[in-house]
Amino acid sequence: MTDRTHDAAATHPLLVLLDLSRRARDAGSAAELAFMVVNDSLALAPYRQGALWLADQGLQALSGVIEPEANAPYAQWLTKVCRVLHETRPAPAAVLAADLPTALTAEWAEWLPPHGLWLPFGAQAGEREGGVLLAADRAWSQDGIALLAEWIAAWSYAWSHLGGKAGWSWRRLRQAAGSVVARRAGKPWWRQRRTWAAVLVLALLFCPVRLSVLAPGELVPANPAVIRAPVDGVVAQFQVQPNEVVKAGQLLFSFDQAPIATRLEVANQALATAQAEYRQYAQQALTDPKSKAQLTVLSGRIEEKQAEAVYARGQFERSRVTAPRGGIALFDDPSEWIGKPVQTGEGIMRIAAPDDVEVEAWLPIGDAIPLEAGAQVDLYLAAAPLSAVPARVRYVAHDAVPRPDGSYAYRVRARLEGRTDQRVGLKGTAKLAGDRVPLIYWMLRRPLATLRQHLGL
Repeated sequence: MTDRTHDAAATHPLLVLLDLSRRARDAGSAAELAFMVVNDSLALAPYRQGALWLADQGLQALSGVIEPEANAPYAQWLTKVCRVLHETRPAPAAVLAADLPTALTAEWAEWLPPHGLWLPFGAQAGEREGGVLLAADRAWSQDGIALLAEWIAAWSYAWSHLGGKAGWSWRRLRQAAGSVVARRAGKPWWRQRRTWAAVLVLALLFCPVRLSVLAPGELVPANPAVIRAPVDGVVAQFQVQPNEVVKAGQLLFSFDQAPIATRLEVANQALATAQAEYRQYAQQALTDPKSKAQLTVLSGRIEEKQAEAVYARGQFERSRVTAPRGGIALFDDPSEWIGKPVQTGEGIMRIAAPDDVEVEAWLPIGDAIPLEAGAQVDLYLAAAPLSAVPARVRYVAHDAVPRPDGSYAYRVRARLEGRTDQRVGLKGTAKLAGDRVPLIYWMLRRPLATLRQHLGL
């Protein structure tokens, strides 16, 4: 008698439900829970096939299958069925083939037994929505539906605590937005939630924001002394290295002096010849009146040769270039200049004071916004992207000039607001701030400009 009582208690549906609930709470993974709901639910009610479906991920588990094949015809058809049931059956309910759309009804007999049971879950906020579909050969009783619904409720609680939380998705976002703008019956239009949402959106669109653009920028000398070639010639030697600190009057580089010295020697010899010829005619002028007439011509020739000699001597002296003031020598690799012929006026290097630095930015034509003198500029250097170098606009060029990459841009110079430890030549991205504009203008400025360029409005 005691053994029969024990067997009856062991198979009592409520005791089985309690055992399944305990096992669900003790489950160690979401995969274990998924396997349990489609296979172990058989202990509560007989069925032939079971499936677990999630609204944001599709088919997750099938009874008797280790891992469902998502591209199989059966899995694709079952996914469509579960989606329809999810949209039309918010509560546990028995399902027949006739309850589905015609396109799905025709294949029911091919894939499932005649009597189905839909058990949805995830109705609480923040839980992942889905459902369990069970298919049996016999009709479902009300007691069996109630028992399975209670089991799914206990199972979904364990599922939500073991990784069943709903993640971000467009579908959930649309649902949340739809709940906000849905019409509330019995309330006037000015008390509708959608009205307040529209007012809030309009207020945000006209909220003033700072109009800003990004442009390539770098640290450059503010007032450098540009060292240009004083004569036509060939650079022979550099006495300083790039980024070396130099003093006023220090020798920077020199030209090949051989051709310049030759021209100076020729000029001196021509002057000496003219002077000797003048002395010869001056002696003959004492006895020959014709020789006296030549003295004026020879005197002019001497002055001409003297000017040529002075010019050649000046070129010889300028062939050794010195620093006009102290600072840092900024130029390229010396080996690129040595032996290179240069023309008078060609820039070779710059001398910049260490603390005389400012920001130079190149504002693209498409991003040209009104920038007044004193507008805020923040330069984020590639070498230090976490800290900005603050500056104020000094001037914006009126004409766009071509850049090495072939694009046209406006030159912007900005004076630093304080000292910086960053060296000249570092590049980065400059953020230029303009006036405050409505948010809708900030959002539509570029699209409207593009439309006007293409449509000519």
